Amino acid sequence: MHNNLVILAGGASSRMKKEAVLDNLSAEEIAQANERSKGLIGVGASGRPLLDYLLLNAKKAGYKNIYIIIGEQGELFKEFYGNQNENNNFHGLNISFAVQYIPEGRVKPFGTADALFQAVEQFPELNTQEYSVCNSDNLYSAKALLALRETQSPNAFISYDRDALEFPSERISRFAIAKLDQNNQLLDILEKPTADDLEHYKDVDGKIRVSMNAFKFNGSTLYTHLKNCPVNTERDEKELPTVLLNSVKANPNTTLGIPFSEHVPDLTAKEDIADVKEYLKKNYPVLDWNV
Repeated sequence: MHNNLVILAGGASSRMKKEAVLDNLSAEEIAQANERSKGLIGVGASGRPLLDYLLLNAKKAGYKNIYIIIGEQGELFKEFYGNQNENNNFHGLNISFAVQYIPEGRVKPFGTADALFQAVEQFPELNTQEYSVCNSDNLYSAKALLALRETQSPNAFISYDRDALEFPSERISRFAIAKLDQNNQLLDILEKPTADDLEHYKDVDGKIRVSMNAFKFNGSTLYTHLKNCPVNTERDEKELPTVLLNSVKANPNTTLGIPFSEHVPDLTAKEDIADVKEYLKKNYPVLDWNV
């Protein structure tokens, strides 16, 4: 089993920064939503950020080395998790920071695949090892993170049952869906599926499966696909699902969709803050690092 977890936290958080008229957020919460990276918004006990809870679950799952990909203005992460670029001890986790630099001529980061590529360039040991990757603004369960550590498949992702996600149906309908074969090997990922598409994308259990960006990769085989990832012309970004599909095309039957049926709390927009706070209050009444 591998011990490396890469956390994507260098995005622009543009949807979180959009104006919203809400009566269930304080002025401080609105200010944080407008100014902080999403994973650092204080939604937990004593104002601790969502990222604390993700790190807690990572520790429960047995990860040791955490690589947080931050933006060029990401110094606040170091105030929370360690002021050194590498090897900060945070509750027994070894935390290092990779920086996703914005290429000249752009105003926003170049996407999740670019973030991971910059990280493995800065920490090349990852290219000779296995590692997991996830978002900083989703709270994946310790059980799901452990499944990524335990799988023997070179590459894998948590394949969530769409019906178990507790989001509004309109929001869920925008999620990309995964097509798996009878052995849960990834065949395709479909963006913006239509109602007709759904029938053809059900898995062997009759479920529609979606990715929430929780992956496991073999560093040596993924590197070339990361380096050569094409730009999604619609969103003008380099995206990890593209890397994953290109890897599948080059190496069939090497990417397992691990079926899970559970909710994944998500901080995408200001409207999510109250829901995540309530979820943490109910499920994590105490942030206990003695695991």
